[in-house]
Amino acid sequence: MKPLQASSGDLNADRRADYAEMLHADGDHAAAAELLLGALEMTPQWAMGWFRLGEMQQAAGAADLAAQAWTMSLQLDPSDRQGAALNLQLIGKAPALDALPSAFVETLFDHYAESFDESLVGRLGYRLPEMLDQAIRAARPGRFALALDLGCGTGLTGQRLRPIADRLEGYDISARMLRKARTKGVYDFLDKADLRDFPYAGPKADLVTVADVFIYVGALGGVVKTIAGLLATDGLFAFSVETLAGDGDFMLLPSRRYAHAQHYVREVLAANGLSVLSLEPTVIRQDRGEHVNGLIVVAGAPNSA
Repeated sequence: MKPLQASSGDLNADRRADYAEMLHADGDHAAAAELLLGALEMTPQWAMGWFRLGEMQQAAGAADLAAQAWTMSLQLDPSDRQGAALNLQLIGKAPALDALPSAFVETLFDHYAESFDESLVGRLGYRLPEMLDQAIRAARPGRFALALDLGCGTGLTGQRLRPIADRLEGYDISARMLRKARTKGVYDFLDKADLRDFPYAGPKADLVTVADVFIYVGALGGVVKTIAGLLATDGLFAFSVETLAGDGDFMLLPSRRYAHAQHYVREVLAANGLSVLSLEPTVIRQDRGEHVNGLIVVAGAPNSA
């Protein structure tokens, strides 16, 4: 559950929405949804309001009404900054997506940029950069002429890579995360880019890292194909995934993150000519007091093994 993050543009509608949030926080979800629906009658083009109505309807046990609200949100904002399509998928009202909408991921990280490091490291026990660094050093001690940190965020992984990279470049979908990364002064170059449509035209990389990013991508084939094409003939590819406990290749979880099966990770790497150098199960963070299990993987281009 999350509070409204933008105004409807109408003061009276905003007041009703604020009161709806109070009712919702008190557990009166049906009354909250009814009040917010009244606000939306005054501002029917408010995509974020429709999204929030869906959350309240879902909490009230009205899945069909929630689906209607999320469908309206998606119609008003086809870029889907709120992630309405994900919620529709999770309640069985829409087909499965291969990845989270790019606009949703960008909005999410723009929103959390200022508090990202404190929340992830301080409260959720995030140690992926340290663990990736250890896995990379074990796979190949020494330095890398060019390292690309894809989905670099605020630069947590970059801080670990800097001592072993002659040149370090970072790319992220969120301008605000890049702004935070820039203040750390560890990258030689930073740029805004979508990993699923990566317009890189530079030299081949000796190391590519993707830390805690594939949780936003379900089908990995296209992205891994792109990354394989970025690697020098002896390059390394180090990344993480959340582990899928059930059957299948990958799955969108209620957390709105993807989990991947170990066999699927191996198959996608092999299909793109990459060999697994190490694959270690680990706890990658905490979520609501529970361990989130994942894999730390280092793979190599054909000559790396």
